[in-house]
Amino acid sequence: MTGAPIRKADMFRSEHDLEQALTTPRPELVADLAEGSGDLVILGAGGKMGPTLSVLARRALDEAGRGGDTVYAVSRFGDAAMRERLAAERVVAVPFDLLSDADFAELPDAPSVIFMVGAKFGAATNSSWAWEVNAALPDRVARRYRDSAIAALSTGNVYPFVPAASGGSVESDAPAPVGEYAMSCLGRERVFEFGAVTRGTRVALVRLNYAIDLRYGVLADIGSTVLAGAPVDLTTGTVNVVWQGYANEVVLRSLGHASDAVFTLNLTGPEQLGVRRVAERFGELLDTEVAFAGEPAPTALLNDAGRCFELFGYPDVPAGTLIEWQADWLRQGLPTSGKPTKWAVRDGRF
Repeated sequence: MTGAPIRKADMFRSEHDLEQALTTPRPELVADLAEGSGDLVILGAGGKMGPTLSVLARRALDEAGRGGDTVYAVSRFGDAAMRERLAAERVVAVPFDLLSDADFAELPDAPSVIFMVGAKFGAATNSSWAWEVNAALPDRVARRYRDSAIAALSTGNVYPFVPAASGGSVESDAPAPVGEYAMSCLGRERVFEFGAVTRGTRVALVRLNYAIDLRYGVLADIGSTVLAGAPVDLTTGTVNVVWQGYANEVVLRSLGHASDAVFTLNLTGPEQLGVRRVAERFGELLDTEVAFAGEPAPTALLNDAGRCFELFGYPDVPAGTLIEWQADWLRQGLPTSGKPTKWAVRDGRF
């Protein structure tokens, strides 16, 4: 199973093909996990990234000689089919509503925890819910797993918008979140930081934007707009993206860097993509005329992930290949989530 996906534009004929590519561990991940021991708990495993991350973890642990360590995927799991798919991969699904009054002591013990729970869409109209999920819930998790290493997913939205020429925000830049969603995500980070400072919990904060899965993501949004013949908004003229297989790998490997000093990492691709050029490329690949609206603003939400590349290497799938894959996926009419990422929102209202 080890090895990078073959970079053919027409390699995917089904969701199964896509998920195989997303869950095939690279040797670097296997080598890192071979240095550890013990079970892994993934909180919020029923979301967009959670299922493939859970299966990737299981396969990588098996290849690392850690077949006896359990991967627990924790979510409400309203979809029984998802539980069955995870069970078929020897991932233990744990139905649990993290926002209920249930006793967190019922959650499995583990030396390694990944926190993937987040509230984004609807945050503008239900701000208290966003703060509960993004900032209050992490306190319960940090207390329950005070003696574990915790890798918590965060977002590049905690940074300000910056000029494309700046190269993007780096981890040492001061946060300047725009809107309730971004502010509550900074709250998540501060709560986990408090656990590190007061209880010595080892924490890694991973600021991600934006993962590409083909069923959803920035490229799916732009490509679908082009295919529909609708105008592509150029107001946010530049964007970062990254292959979700690489993103999942980095999240798992970041556990080894979790520290009570709080390890913070930007996670995105190395390319800064011009939205106009991306749309034009989709037009070429989909043989469709492209229309545009608006003019690029002088700033965009961009991250510099240089530290990530130094530690974990570059993504195995470059942006150009992702665009080709995405175009082929859309051309075949393969499933998409129908849930836009709203990556171009500039006022923080999601």
